[in-house]
Amino acid sequence: MSRWRPPQPKSSPYITPAGHAALAGELAALWPRRAQVVTALAAAAAEGDRSENAEYIYRKRELAGIDRRIRYLQRRLPELQVVNRAPAADRVFFGAHVRLWRGDDSEVEYRLVGADETDAASDCISIDSPLARALLKKAVDDEIELGVPGGNKTYVVLAIRYD
Repeated sequence: MSRWRPPQPKSSPYITPAGHAALAGELAALWPRRAQVVTALAAAAAEGDRSENAEYIYRKRELAGIDRRIRYLQRRLPELQVVNRAPAADRVFFGAHVRLWRGDDSEVEYRLVGADETDAASDCISIDSPLARALLKKAVDDEIELGVPGGNKTYVVLAIRYD
């Protein structure tokens, strides 16, 4: 069985100014960290037998992870489009904070952001997610029915705001 996987679909190129600044800051912070890892790797390599040197193996893996993230950020940052202005506040678009009523009598609030800045802890969902796609161009009091495993979920838009 082969290890080949089809490529992931391209995510949308939109990002908020704060998200772009965070990614640029991460890239800037990775270079000094990489230099530290290279120094530690050289010290571990100087200790002798590399096949049984746990420090050497660990540092090689860490360096590979840092290099992978640097390559990704260097490719991704130039193609991102920073969305600075909010559209009309009566409809849901990129960057909106949307408060929803769920069919189980609870409320939840999500913010629609770019794929590179999603964060479940702060309720930021990707503009490419099924819920966000269903919410696009909706207004207050619009109802959305979303197909999920095990049935359908109903949402009603209660409020829309932009920062």
